[in-house]
Amino acid sequence: MILDQLVSRLEQLFEPLRSVLRPILSDPQVALLWTVLVAVSVGTLVWDIRKRNQAIPSLMKGVWGLVVLYSGPFGLALYWYAGRTQISHDSLWRRGVRSTAHCYSGCGAGEVVGVTIAQGILALAVGWVAAITFGFAYVFGYALTVGPLMQEGVSFGEAVTDAFYSETPSITIMEIAAIGIDLLLAADAHMGDILFWMALVFSLSIGFLAAFPINVALVRLGVKEGMKNPAELNAGS
Repeated sequence: MILDQLVSRLEQLFEPLRSVLRPILSDPQVALLWTVLVAVSVGTLVWDIRKRNQAIPSLMKGVWGLVVLYSGPFGLALYWYAGRTQISHDSLWRRGVRSTAHCYSGCGAGEVVGVTIAQGILALAVGWVAAITFGFAYVFGYALTVGPLMQEGVSFGEAVTDAFYSETPSITIMEIAAIGIDLLLAADAHMGDILFWMALVFSLSIGFLAAFPINVALVRLGVKEGMKNPAELNAGS
């Protein structure tokens, strides 16, 4: 397949980086350390929300929970920078972070499900893994926008149209980067391998970084709102 040939060429191009990262991501001690960091980060997030940030809407609580679960201390730092009601002021960059986090939470779930089913369980070829994972990422990503819009009274058709125009650029860039990195590092890994899971985790954070500039641009252009300023929620409460 053309996609398999493309992946092969990319593997050759990025072989130096691949040769460095694969041993690190396959190391049980690195995996254990990462698990501890994620557990501490999630615990800190839960404590902070319960003690100081209950005013945050349930949707964003879930969003930040997934972001920290995917990216550990990196995700917690993003929450501290842009998601807490105690932020000193809002900005385009903070709005971009919240918008990316919203997209990331849904797309990340779709990527985890897609890779686990297509590669981990069914052991499909690279092309099918990429296609199925992209499909799940789009479905989960769109759902996280369509659902809340319909709860606000927007019709299903209008909500889907809004999600398509506002989320497609971000989802596409995020998943090209994330799925590409995951397959580059662990296309031959099995579900029982540490590399399978650590490459997936690593690729998710790379996807966030890739999508962030796109979301900043979309917020600046008014295509996306960038989620509500949490400091205003604190003032209102």
